[in-house]
Amino acid sequence: MNEFEKNIKNTRSDVVDAGVAFVASFGFFAVIFIIATLIKVIGA
Repeated sequence: MNEFEKNIKNTRSDVVDAGVAFVASFGFFAVIFIIATLIKVIGA
């Protein structure tokens, strides 16, 4: 066992972190898509 396995500071599940990261990245791309769509509609 290394020192990181002995001293666990964050006991939160990795599934929660993965879910938050997925939602954040999806939200970012959704915002980019919405902005691009608005620009296309306004410019048309």
